[in-house]
Amino acid sequence: MEPRPVTLASAPELAWDALFGLVEWCWQSGNWVYDNAWWIGILAAAVFTGWVVLERYLSARALRNRTYVELVPSRTFETGEEEVLRFGAQLIRAASAGKWWAPRNARTVRIRLVSDGSKPLTYRVEGPASAEQLLRQTPYARVRSEPAPPPRKKRSKHTVRAVFALHGAPGARLREVPLEPDPLQPLIDAVADLRNDLGDLAEVCLDLSPAARWRLRARRWQVVDKARQAARRQSRREAQWMTQDAATMEDALSWQLTKLTVPHQQRGGEGRRLLMTPRPPRVDRERVLGKLAEDTGLVRVQLMVRCSSDVVGRAERRLRHIEAALDVYAARTRLSSLGFSLGPWRFGPDRWPWRPRFDERWNTGLIAPSRNSWARIEELTGLLKPPTTHARLPVLTTDIPTYHPGSSLLPQGYYRTPDGTQRLIATREEDTLFEVQVGKAGWGKTMRALVQATASAHAGRGLAFIDPHRDSWDTVAPYLAHDEIMERAWLFDLTIRHPHERLGCWNPLSVSGRKTAHEVVAATVDAFATSLGWGDANAPRAITILTKAIEALVAVNAQAVASKKADKQTTLFQISPLLTDPGFRALVINQLEADAQRWWTTSFTEIPKDALPTVLNPLARLAASPVIKAFLGSPVGNYDIRRAMDDSHVVWICPPGTGPTDRLLVSLLVRDMLRAGLSRRDMREADRIPFRLYLDELISLDGAASSTLAEITEQLRKFRVRMHGMTQLLHRLSPEVRTALLQNASCLSTTAGSIEAIRHITGEWGDQVDPAEAAELDRYHHWASFTVRGKRIGPLLIRGPELHEVFASLARSGQRNALQGKALDNTRAQTLEKLTSAAAGQEQIVREWLTGQTGLAHAPSGAGSAEDTSRKGQFQ
Repeated sequence: MEPRPVTLASAPELAWDALFGLVEWCWQSGNWVYDNAWWIGILAAAVFTGWVVLERYLSARALRNRTYVELVPSRTFETGEEEVLRFGAQLIRAASAGKWWAPRNARTVRIRLVSDGSKPLTYRVEGPASAEQLLRQTPYARVRSEPAPPPRKKRSKHTVRAVFALHGAPGARLREVPLEPDPLQPLIDAVADLRNDLGDLAEVCLDLSPAARWRLRARRWQVVDKARQAARRQSRREAQWMTQDAATMEDALSWQLTKLTVPHQQRGGEGRRLLMTPRPPRVDRERVLGKLAEDTGLVRVQLMVRCSSDVVGRAERRLRHIEAALDVYAARTRLSSLGFSLGPWRFGPDRWPWRPRFDERWNTGLIAPSRNSWARIEELTGLLKPPTTHARLPVLTTDIPTYHPGSSLLPQGYYRTPDGTQRLIATREEDTLFEVQVGKAGWGKTMRALVQATASAHAGRGLAFIDPHRDSWDTVAPYLAHDEIMERAWLFDLTIRHPHERLGCWNPLSVSGRKTAHEVVAATVDAFATSLGWGDANAPRAITILTKAIEALVAVNAQAVASKKADKQTTLFQISPLLTDPGFRALVINQLEADAQRWWTTSFTEIPKDALPTVLNPLARLAASPVIKAFLGSPVGNYDIRRAMDDSHVVWICPPGTGPTDRLLVSLLVRDMLRAGLSRRDMREADRIPFRLYLDELISLDGAASSTLAEITEQLRKFRVRMHGMTQLLHRLSPEVRTALLQNASCLSTTAGSIEAIRHITGEWGDQVDPAEAAELDRYHHWASFTVRGKRIGPLLIRGPELHEVFASLARSGQRNALQGKALDNTRAQTLEKLTSAAAGQEQIVREWLTGQTGLAHAPSGAGSAEDTSRKGQFQ
């Protein structure tokens, strides 16, 4: 059958046939869909459900293996915007480092800020396991990246949750927050008063995900389309306003009068006025899109917060504080929590059905942000870095403990916590090695040291407090008047004046107990040389003479102790007759070894007589003071600082003043402390009981024993001897002492004073404390830094403690005299009159004993006598 030829007449018919056929097919298809809608719906639901299940499975599998990194900044860490942007780009790259089949909502990286009361704010980064190496590398120079375990789940009785999304114009940016002061400061302040013992926990999780291009294009189209629709609505609104204005004008009386009075030709015709409808304004695409205009650095953002506590209401208050802290980023757009309120009830992530979804995203890292949660990296600079040096971190109880009377800690001062309360912070015994306090007189340096000394005494530890003014003993006595302290208390008060007052005594040349002869010689000679400024360059002969004289007397003392005649020992005041009295010198030389005798029979005879006053004059000044002569003139004394160290005695030493003679006495005391500390090398380290030296008015002590103070800080740490120094002007100390103190100080503090005086302390803290600010501190207030567990804490502004507020319950004012009497009894103190008389007669006692020992001398007695006879006229 041949096909019918198509003619012009039949073409329209075929077109109508095709159209009718298409309509008929659509009708039949619609009927089929209508007839099978149930099955089609089930099939579509099944496909959709399968896709959702598959996506959730792949997301869970992709998020199962995560890596955790903690960023630990140094105390001097600070950064710039460029480093933050680099870190943000690194995070975006890490989020995309997951498996190729991972869904888009599983390609995330999380920044977790955690505070539980044990640390101010922990900064962690979490991402795919495949991006571990990328996350371990940080562009921040002073930040240490450390592997971290997965976040532990802390169970608390009360937990609140919140999700924050960007609210505002789609293309608007968050406020540009400067990096100084630290943008994290409001968040740090919000969690500053968390308490670990109450189960407090606050966590902020910022999830970032790279922007999908198709999603971004769709969002851009929505934003531009919405802007165009808004422009059209505005155009129509303006047209309506113009029409209304024209109608109102034509109804006005003036228009009608004009129409009646003005000729038609002059009015320009009849009829209503023609109005031009305003065209919609052109939409500036770049301006409307704002931050959405460029792909680089654009991420989807999800911010979640969870707060927990065991106390009702604390978690809710914490969440409100964090919400207020996030307001620092508010501008045309802001971070606002999702949910709504209905009367007293709040509906959101804390309630069903939103809560399971929140917990899933929280536990896995899944991201499901709101439609407007797009942000650029530069908007989030405040959250893309750990706390910098510009942040004021709170001092938690885990950072530095709190002192309570009876504890083994060392109280330092009252610190005001972020919630307004005050606590007496303290340092541990093993961390507090050496301390330096600087500041003006009367501003609390000595009082703070007295509180520490009282705490050490009640904790059973030993100490020695050297106070040239004696006022400290009267102040602290009521708080030390306890039986267990009385048994350990020693008082050496060199400020007494009346003959009937009692005083303990000390023989620096004694070798009783555990003293070694050569150590006693070295300590005594070094004390004289340090106090008098002797050296090998300016006084070599004086040092030699004094050394040989003390060696000879110490040798005599060693024989006396060996013979159980300790009361026959020589003292410092026998140096003068040894050098000037040939008869006494002959008795002493006869007790020496042959090598020691040789110097006296050869070298000493060649020394001119004008060389001896250099040695004799300081001794004469010591003997001129009745109190000093009584203190140093007895052969046997109970002052034994080594025994005080080993038996934890509480020793109070009050030198008579700060003159040249007094400085020589102080030099002897301080040098003996160094000797005693070094002598503890004969003990096992575990058996060395800690002992503290409190040196008030360090300037006067430094003039007497500058090199000794430096050596104490440099050498006695291993022997568990600690030192606390107080001075008004640090720059007046000798350079070697100042350098040694600042180098080894565990605690540094300053009260108010001149800027020049306190600049040496504030300089150790960098720019953290302004010297001008520290110079204006109120009384009893200090800027101080401490060492706790090997880490420096501070500088902190503290208020110095006072005895009556810390140990008010321990005060026993009625036992003051009993304490002083017992402290003197423990030193076997005798009256000043008796000690002075004994010191004056000691030379004769020694002479008589040596005369009885001449038969035991190592050399013929005639040799020394002949030589002395030839020298007799030389020195008389």
